Amino acid sequence: MADFTLRINGGEKKVSVPPDTPLLWVLRDTLQLTGTKFGCGAGLCGACTVHLEGSATRSCSTPISQVKGKNITTIEGLSANGLHALQQAWIAEEVPQCGYCQTGQIMTAAALLAKTPHPSDDEITRAMNGNLCRCGTYERIRRAIHRAAAGANGTGVNGRGGAR
Repeated sequence: MADFTLRINGGEKKVSVPPDTPLLWVLRDTLQLTGTKFGCGAGLCGACTVHLEGSATRSCSTPISQVKGKNITTIEGLSANGLHALQQAWIAEEVPQCGYCQTGQIMTAAALLAKTPHPSDDEITRAMNGNLCRCGTYERIRRAIHRAAAGANGTGVNGRGGAR
Protein backbone atom coordinates (compact mmCIF):
# COMPACT_ATOMS: atom_id res chain seq x y z
CA MET A 1 0.00 0.00 0.00
CA ALA A 2 1.03 3.56 -0.66
CA ASP A 3 -0.54 6.90 0.23
CA PHE A 4 -1.59 9.24 -2.56
CA THR A 5 -3.17 12.69 -2.51
CA LEU A 6 -5.28 13.06 -5.64
CA ARG A 7 -6.59 16.30 -7.12
CA ILE A 8 -10.07 15.29 -8.22
CA ASN A 9 -12.88 17.57 -9.42
CA GLY A 10 -11.28 20.65 -7.89
CA GLY A 11 -10.60 19.11 -4.46
CA GLU A 12 -8.08 16.83 -2.84
CA LYS A 13 -8.68 13.26 -1.71
CA LYS A 14 -6.25 11.02 0.16
CA VAL A 15 -6.19 7.32 -0.62
CA SER A 16 -4.07 4.39 0.45
CA VAL A 17 -3.86 1.76 -2.31
CA PRO A 18 -1.20 -0.28 -4.12
CA PRO A 19 0.63 1.93 -6.69
CA ASP A 20 -0.42 -0.28 -9.60
CA THR A 21 -4.15 0.04 -8.83
CA PRO A 22 -6.00 1.36 -11.88
CA LEU A 23 -7.39 4.86 -11.41
CA LEU A 24 -10.83 3.51 -12.34
CA TRP A 25 -11.00 1.30 -9.24
CA VAL A 26 -9.76 4.08 -6.97
CA LEU A 27 -12.49 6.36 -8.32
CA ARG A 28 -15.29 3.78 -8.12
CA ASP A 29 -14.41 1.62 -5.12
CA THR A 30 -12.35 3.88 -2.87
CA LEU A 31 -13.87 7.30 -3.58
CA GLN A 32 -17.39 6.17 -4.57
CA LEU A 33 -17.32 8.26 -7.77
CA THR A 34 -19.32 5.70 -9.74
CA GLY A 35 -20.11 7.81 -12.82
CA THR A 36 -16.98 6.48 -14.49
CA LYS A 37 -17.82 3.04 -15.87
CA PHE A 38 -15.92 -0.22 -16.31
CA GLY A 39 -16.18 -1.49 -19.86
CA CYS A 40 -13.37 -3.63 -21.19
CA GLY A 41 -10.57 -3.17 -18.66
CA ALA A 42 -8.01 -2.77 -21.45
CA GLY A 43 -8.47 0.89 -22.46
CA LEU A 44 -10.20 -0.03 -25.71
CA CYS A 45 -13.87 0.92 -25.31
CA GLY A 46 -13.77 4.38 -23.68
CA ALA A 47 -16.43 3.78 -20.98
CA CYS A 48 -13.89 4.66 -18.27
CA THR A 49 -12.73 7.97 -19.79
CA VAL A 50 -11.85 10.79 -17.41
CA HIS A 51 -9.82 13.97 -17.91
CA LEU A 52 -6.22 13.97 -16.77
CA GLU A 53 -4.84 17.50 -17.02
CA GLY A 54 -7.69 18.19 -19.48
CA SER A 55 -6.95 15.27 -21.81
CA ALA A 56 -9.29 12.34 -22.28
CA THR A 57 -7.66 9.38 -20.51
CA ARG A 58 -8.70 5.75 -20.04
CA SER A 59 -8.81 5.27 -16.28
CA CYS A 60 -8.94 1.45 -16.43
CA SER A 61 -5.40 1.28 -17.80
CA THR A 62 -3.89 4.21 -15.89
CA PRO A 63 -2.17 3.21 -12.64
CA ILE A 64 -2.77 5.51 -9.68
CA SER A 65 1.00 6.07 -9.44
CA GLN A 66 0.90 7.96 -12.78
CA VAL A 67 -1.70 10.54 -11.69
CA LYS A 68 0.00 11.89 -8.59
CA GLY A 69 -0.02 15.70 -8.69
CA LYS A 70 -2.22 15.87 -11.80
CA ASN A 71 -5.72 17.29 -12.10
CA ILE A 72 -8.37 14.61 -12.59
CA THR A 73 -11.92 15.40 -13.68
CA THR A 74 -14.69 12.82 -13.67
CA ILE A 75 -18.24 13.15 -14.98
CA GLU A 76 -19.25 14.23 -11.47
CA GLY A 77 -16.91 17.25 -11.74
CA LEU A 78 -17.59 18.22 -15.35
CA SER A 79 -19.98 21.01 -14.38
CA ALA A 80 -20.04 22.95 -11.15
CA ASN A 81 -23.63 24.20 -11.58
CA GLY A 82 -25.88 21.50 -12.91
CA LEU A 83 -25.59 20.01 -16.36
CA HIS A 84 -22.68 20.72 -18.69
CA ALA A 85 -23.60 21.94 -22.20
CA LEU A 86 -22.79 18.46 -23.53
CA GLN A 87 -25.10 16.78 -21.03
CA GLN A 88 -27.87 19.16 -22.06
CA ALA A 89 -27.20 18.44 -25.74
CA TRP A 90 -27.18 14.68 -25.03
CA ILE A 91 -30.68 15.02 -23.57
CA ALA A 92 -31.93 17.27 -26.39
CA GLU A 93 -30.64 14.86 -29.06
CA GLU A 94 -31.90 11.80 -27.16
CA VAL A 95 -28.48 10.19 -27.45
CA PRO A 96 -28.57 7.40 -24.86
CA GLN A 97 -30.25 4.09 -25.39
CA CYS A 98 -28.73 1.71 -22.85
CA GLY A 99 -26.60 4.65 -21.65
CA TYR A 100 -23.64 2.62 -20.44
CA CYS A 101 -21.01 4.28 -22.66
CA GLN A 102 -22.36 7.79 -22.29
CA THR A 103 -20.10 8.95 -19.46
CA GLY A 104 -17.00 8.11 -21.49
CA GLN A 105 -18.52 9.59 -24.64
CA ILE A 106 -19.34 12.87 -22.87
CA MET A 107 -15.90 13.10 -21.23
CA THR A 108 -14.16 12.51 -24.58
CA ALA A 109 -16.40 15.08 -26.29
CA ALA A 110 -15.74 17.62 -23.51
CA ALA A 111 -11.97 17.24 -23.99
CA LEU A 112 -12.48 17.75 -27.73
CA LEU A 113 -14.57 20.91 -27.27
CA ALA A 114 -12.09 22.35 -24.77
CA LYS A 115 -9.38 22.16 -27.45
CA THR A 116 -11.55 22.63 -30.56
CA PRO A 117 -14.64 24.70 -29.69
CA HIS A 118 -16.31 24.22 -33.09
CA PRO A 119 -15.13 20.89 -34.50
CA SER A 120 -15.85 19.61 -37.99
CA ASP A 121 -17.40 16.19 -38.55
CA ASP A 122 -13.93 14.78 -39.29
CA GLU A 123 -12.51 16.24 -36.08
CA ILE A 124 -15.37 14.71 -34.11
CA THR A 125 -14.84 11.34 -35.76
CA ARG A 126 -11.10 11.39 -34.98
CA ALA A 127 -11.63 12.46 -31.36
CA MET A 128 -14.44 10.01 -30.67
CA ASN A 129 -12.79 7.06 -32.45
CA GLY A 130 -12.28 4.32 -29.88
CA ASN A 131 -15.34 5.21 -27.80
CA LEU A 132 -17.61 2.29 -28.50
CA CYS A 133 -21.41 2.45 -28.38
CA ARG A 134 -23.00 -0.96 -28.62
CA CYS A 135 -26.35 0.70 -29.42
CA GLY A 136 -24.87 2.56 -32.42
CA THR A 137 -25.94 6.10 -31.51
CA TYR A 138 -22.91 7.64 -33.22
CA GLU A 139 -24.90 10.05 -35.42
CA ARG A 140 -26.84 11.35 -32.41
CA ILE A 141 -23.54 11.77 -30.55
CA ARG A 142 -22.18 13.84 -33.46
CA ARG A 143 -25.33 16.02 -33.48
CA ALA A 144 -25.09 16.51 -29.72
CA ILE A 145 -21.46 17.62 -29.97
CA HIS A 146 -22.38 20.12 -32.68
CA ARG A 147 -25.33 21.33 -30.56
CA ALA A 148 -23.11 21.84 -27.53
CA ALA A 149 -20.50 23.62 -29.66
CA ALA A 150 -23.16 25.99 -31.04
CA GLY A 151 -24.70 26.50 -27.60
CA ALA A 152 -28.34 27.21 -26.94
CA ASN A 153 -27.56 30.94 -26.90
CA GLY A 154 -25.20 30.82 -29.86
CA THR A 155 -22.06 31.42 -27.80
CA GLY A 156 -20.81 27.84 -27.80
CA VAL A 157 -19.57 25.68 -24.99
CA ASN A 158 -16.68 28.02 -24.20
CA GLY A 159 -18.68 31.25 -24.62
CA ARG A 160 -16.89 32.20 -27.85
CA GLY A 161 -19.70 32.51 -30.33
CA GLY A 162 -19.77 31.44 -33.94
CA ALA A 163 -21.44 28.70 -35.88
CA ARG A 164 -20.49 25.07 -35.81
